[in-house]
Amino acid sequence: MSAWEKNIRKVVPYVPGEQPNIPGMIKLNTNENPYPPAPGVAMALQDIKTDRLKLYPDPTAKLLTDTLAAYYKVGKDQVFVGVGSDDVLGMAFLTFFNSDRPILFPDITYSFYDVWAELFSIPYERPKLDHNFRIRKEDYYKKNGGVVIANPNAPTSIYEELDVVRDIIEHNQDCVVIIDEAYVDFGGISAACLIKEYDNLLVVQTFSKSRSMAGMRIGYAFGSEKLIRALNDVKYSYNSYTMNQTSIHLGVEALKDRAYFEECTSMITKTRSRVMWELKELGFSFPDSKTNFIFATHEFIPAEELYTALREEKIFVRYFKKPRIDNYLRITVGTDKEMDALIKVLKEYIHKRK
Repeated sequence: MSAWEKNIRKVVPYVPGEQPNIPGMIKLNTNENPYPPAPGVAMALQDIKTDRLKLYPDPTAKLLTDTLAAYYKVGKDQVFVGVGSDDVLGMAFLTFFNSDRPILFPDITYSFYDVWAELFSIPYERPKLDHNFRIRKEDYYKKNGGVVIANPNAPTSIYEELDVVRDIIEHNQDCVVIIDEAYVDFGGISAACLIKEYDNLLVVQTFSKSRSMAGMRIGYAFGSEKLIRALNDVKYSYNSYTMNQTSIHLGVEALKDRAYFEECTSMITKTRSRVMWELKELGFSFPDSKTNFIFATHEFIPAEELYTALREEKIFVRYFKKPRIDNYLRITVGTDKEMDALIKVLKEYIHKRK
């Protein structure tokens, strides 16, 4: 090994979901929304003046932050935006988790959390979810350097009620508590309603799932003025121009059409309910999903076998070869047509295996 190689920061990177590009495929592995963004987004995209792209975007992304503040009825100084919720969360880890005590997040959750902790040399512990994949709130009562809870959780799809979230915050008044709500629009109540009560609470959301804009990379957070100011100080010390002009303007347009947003999320939740019933008839079991995906295990066929069988039919779902969840598939809820195709392949395969 060369001398300079010894000084390279070495981390085990986050592994994103596969992004295949195969004609005729059905892509149900990365929890993208199967429906297009609001119609106003497409219209705004046509109106963007390319001459402005030679200029830097507004570093404060004021147009977007002001629109988010009005939409969610919070103060303009209580909103932070970034390049997807990953950027917002990574910035939050860097900003708020600087004590010698370990931060806490569940052993089964979004797998980027431990990557950021390793990258930023943040000590961490992962309290185990119970046998039903639920949070044991008592595990978060001990002294720590911060708490991160994905709610609803990924990949388990489980939503914890606000009284559980409130209880965890109540027992952690001397550190920052982050609630990651990437999937909250599919069946939960946001903890953003609690930021008026707790100045140490940061609530993170995204345009990637419910607003069909994963490709634009728009994430945002709500918190007290102190938290948002601290986030901005770190952001401006690292990269002032995180949000590009196109994302800012299209994000604003997406927020204008509340009816379309509600229609899309409703279609997904209706399809989810129907598919859960059909999967149950085929011998699958799963938690009660409050997300745009189903976390399913079969009564006698191993998950990896089903994953491979579906892949051979050009249907992509997510399989995690990890302890405690290596017999589950995470299946994104697609269109009714896509889910019909999934069920058809599963029926045929399970019938052959009986």
